[in-house]
Amino acid sequence: MSRVYNFSAGPAVLPEEVLQEAASEMLDYQGTGMSVMEMSHRSKVFEGILNEAEQDLRNLMQIPDNYKVLFLQGGAHLQFAMIPMNLMKNRVADYIVTGQWAKKAFNEAAIYGKANKIASSEDETFSYIPDCSDLPVSPDADYVYICENNTIYGTKFHTLPNTKGKILVSDVSSCFLSEPVDVTRYGLLYGGVQKNIGPAGMVIAVVREDLITEDTLPGTPSYMKYKIHADAGSLYNTPNAYCIYMCGKVFKWLKKMGGLEAVKVRNEEKAKILYDFLDESNMFKGTVRREDRSLMNVPFVTGSAELDDTFVKAAAKAGLVNLKGHRSVGGMRASIYNAMPVEGVKALVEFMKKFEEEQHV
Repeated sequence: MSRVYNFSAGPAVLPEEVLQEAASEMLDYQGTGMSVMEMSHRSKVFEGILNEAEQDLRNLMQIPDNYKVLFLQGGAHLQFAMIPMNLMKNRVADYIVTGQWAKKAFNEAAIYGKANKIASSEDETFSYIPDCSDLPVSPDADYVYICENNTIYGTKFHTLPNTKGKILVSDVSSCFLSEPVDVTRYGLLYGGVQKNIGPAGMVIAVVREDLITEDTLPGTPSYMKYKIHADAGSLYNTPNAYCIYMCGKVFKWLKKMGGLEAVKVRNEEKAKILYDFLDESNMFKGTVRREDRSLMNVPFVTGSAELDDTFVKAAAKAGLVNLKGHRSVGGMRASIYNAMPVEGVKALVEFMKKFEEEQHV
């Protein structure tokens, strides 16, 4: 069977050449006679893989020396707790709730202290990003938290909020490495890698060094302390070694493509093809306010749940898979991450045009 165009929100499409390279090394990584899956995480060979992956990520994102890069397990969900455990010194934090994942993070933070919801777009089913230029930031807040790109709803912060001097913490899971980023604007940014970087099972956190201290909330487990992982160079316990190896290959692929500036241009081109069609279509409609649209996740509907279902099934038969929207919202969603080729987006639009014509709309 030939490969399909996979529009899944995560685990998601990976670059084909990366998969082929990994396949060629599956039984013997560079003459070691073993797979990276079988290799000791304390070996010199794996140490090289880890160090090279970190350096390539630093180069791609231009991460300053006073930020630590941590390869952690537990995905984004573990960070919902780890962040307040490590950063909520005053037991106060402000949250901007623009989707399910920010809402989950907000609810988790409320376990550890006073979590303030200082802005939200829940009133319109998270279909926009609220104005964050003059927020009621709490004077004693330890940080302001956002989910920068909302995978389910297809919205994106194109302008970071004015945190009035407070630390900005951002979940960048579904926009990680999709465009250049000024790391110095953040105290901490993190993302689950299974959307835009690698296989499932890991999160990468980029944390400013002054925020990594022994001073965590009482009862914080050792594993949940950033300092433990930073001091051990992400090797406090056995890491997700194969995932780090795969992420490292994706970093090299991104560098080969010209870095994040070139990647952004490519992502804008792909998104424009799909959004332009949605804006012209009589059947398919985007669900997000135009100025807040994501380059990575594009939700759309026909207006009929029955027709949506028919479309998703027909698209899958045509090799355009995982277009069903998140179970909480229905409709359709095309996730067009870095590894989705422009040909995949063009094929989707052509299929949508044909489907629309067949429905005599």
